[in-house]
Amino acid sequence: MLTLRSNVVAILLLTLRFAAVSSAGQGGLEIVRNGKSDYTIVVPRNATAVEQRAASELKRYLKEISGAQLPVVSDSQAVGERLILIGATQPTRRMVRRTLLDSLEEDGFLIQTSGKNLLICGGSRKGTLYGVYTLLEDYCGCRKYSTVVEVVPPSPSVTLPVLSLFRIPFFRLREIHYLTAMDRGYSDWHKLHSLADQQEDWGMWVHTFDRLVPAREYFAAHPEYFALQGGRRIPSGQLCLSNPDVFQLLTRRLRELSDRQPAAHYWSVSQNDNFNACQCNGCVALNEKFGGSSGTMVDFVNRVAVKFPEKTISTLAYQYTRSAPNGVQPAPNVNIMFCSIECNRSVPIPEDTRSASFRKDMEDWTRLTDNILLWDYVVQFRNLVSPFPNLRVLQPNIQYFARHNVRMMFQQGCGANVGEFGELRTYLIAKLLWNPDVNLDSVMNDFLRGYYGPAGKILRRYIDTMHDALAKSAKNLDIYGYPYDAIESYLTPDLIGLYSSLFDEAERAVQNQPEVLERVRNARLPLEFAILDISLHDPTPGLSYFDKSGRTWTVRPSMLARLDAFVAQAKKAGIERLEESGTSPDEYRLSVGRLLRVSVEGNIAFGKPVTLLTGASEKYPAGGGAALTNGLHGPSDYHCNWLGFEGEHCEAVVDLQEATTIRAIRTTFLQMWYAWIWLPLRVEFSTSLDGRSYSALATVPNVVPDTTAGSFVKAFDATFAPMKARYVKVTAPSRLVCPDWHIGAGQKSWIFLDEIVVE
Repeated sequence: MLTLRSNVVAILLLTLRFAAVSSAGQGGLEIVRNGKSDYTIVVPRNATAVEQRAASELKRYLKEISGAQLPVVSDSQAVGERLILIGATQPTRRMVRRTLLDSLEEDGFLIQTSGKNLLICGGSRKGTLYGVYTLLEDYCGCRKYSTVVEVVPPSPSVTLPVLSLFRIPFFRLREIHYLTAMDRGYSDWHKLHSLADQQEDWGMWVHTFDRLVPAREYFAAHPEYFALQGGRRIPSGQLCLSNPDVFQLLTRRLRELSDRQPAAHYWSVSQNDNFNACQCNGCVALNEKFGGSSGTMVDFVNRVAVKFPEKTISTLAYQYTRSAPNGVQPAPNVNIMFCSIECNRSVPIPEDTRSASFRKDMEDWTRLTDNILLWDYVVQFRNLVSPFPNLRVLQPNIQYFARHNVRMMFQQGCGANVGEFGELRTYLIAKLLWNPDVNLDSVMNDFLRGYYGPAGKILRRYIDTMHDALAKSAKNLDIYGYPYDAIESYLTPDLIGLYSSLFDEAERAVQNQPEVLERVRNARLPLEFAILDISLHDPTPGLSYFDKSGRTWTVRPSMLARLDAFVAQAKKAGIERLEESGTSPDEYRLSVGRLLRVSVEGNIAFGKPVTLLTGASEKYPAGGGAALTNGLHGPSDYHCNWLGFEGEHCEAVVDLQEATTIRAIRTTFLQMWYAWIWLPLRVEFSTSLDGRSYSALATVPNVVPDTTAGSFVKAFDATFAPMKARYVKVTAPSRLVCPDWHIGAGQKSWIFLDEIVVE
């Protein structure tokens, strides 16, 4: 268990590790003069692959900077002075104390001048390579802003000051889940652990219960291995951790897998990505004993870890296991992945009253163990290409984690997708993971200037204005939000106009630099998406797809052109999906096209009052019953113009306000089961003249299987002989709960209705 003293030491260590000593004394080393050099790069006789690469990279960059071609030799051939010693060469071992070299851990490094010599050596993993890249970046002005945008300033001479740098990163795992960071060259330059590293080091990575004890193999014969929910065992839930057979099966399977990958040190034994923890008597008793589901999980994983003393067994503190347990603490070789998925991103975690429970849980865990990987979320998951002003919380959050001795960081971005300011976010977070106390303001300005050229200072104004607006509004910033959610904070109509003018200015500033102009246009895509998304809600005449004149609604050609331009630029930028679960730019255009087919002309129900006989959810109210007769359809997701019912049947009555001849009724519903939304079981239509006595008119069954994947809309239509009616009732029975095969098995399901059309 960590003590107060050990926490203080950890904070002191964090400070000291970045207090580098440099420019000690006068003079320096003139490595290259007028394109010529009499220096030699030296590697150990049995150089590792990292040492060889470090020497090769230094040679390549020095040649690109100055034109000088430095030879690379082994330490058995090196004599005299003017040597650049790379790695654990024999001269390095004579010059540097063994204890100092041993203290570099995996990724630390030492850069030191000694007479006319320069030595760069590092820890057991990639420290030497990191030292070379630091020298190139900090003392030669080189930059790697992205996988394709690199700066290597030309200079006929390269002179270094007298140096004595000793640096060890506080975070021993530094991974950023962004596309840019998945490139090995980029991740090495920025001293990150890449996805490739993870695949080498980690045998399994989160949500592994179903892979270790697959329901498809065992549920039919042994339902008792799986979670009891609502009085029945469900295959889509978690494992029953009180069942001894589950432990035997899981450890046997884990042994098979680890034997196939003996080099992998970390193995995840962790819950599936749902809330369906087992509620059987045995598991409930364990929960009571250990203070909750997290204690039952830790007790189980501890027992697994005993079987694998040579490995580290990782598990999640996530959603229902986020709170720390009582009466049990993780074994030394158990790693806790602690997740911040619920946190607000508008205010730093240490300052946010809304994050109090998160802080308590994290600090409780840190009192139990120092083997914690913090899984932080830095992206707008619901809409990857959407304005998300969270840049000001990045540093204080990472500093907060470091102060509490969290030494492993996984920053969850948008993965292999292209997202808003993805290159900028990756760059900033990379610097923070190496040094949480870096001057982030300077780093951001350097990036914006280097990546966007003369437009960089204008984009800085855009970023600052948006962040200021969010702060002034005191609104939340959620990773599952939509642009329209911010219409009263950082995406008001006035601010959108200002942002657009700033991007116009930025584009003009680089109009003669085609490559940079393309980067600015890509940076503008989130703003354009916000304009398109907000206009779907029709909040103001200026933010609307329509020109309206009574019952005549005309789609604006300018908005269609804007939509087409967004889709074209998004595809050009390599954007394949706009949200975590899918939706390509072309699919988005089709979805919006459906919304533009408004139901006004010929729709007797347009604008008529609606009474909801069952309650719509406050989470997705869409304006209440009026949303069902406003003429606006929803796109093929539920955030706009859809009225949601959670765990409820849907029953609504349209008052046509006078007896009217009708001949058809049409309604539309959404299915999107990965969001727990299904079509109704059927749709029943009935009519009345007095609003009290209703006559059944038609029943339209749902013939779509509940397992049909994707996001799609289905119309339920009834056509009949002309008849008189004033009131039209639509009844749509819901399944009420998610089916057993679904990850939400037994929990409330949704139905979403967008419009009732009467002809």
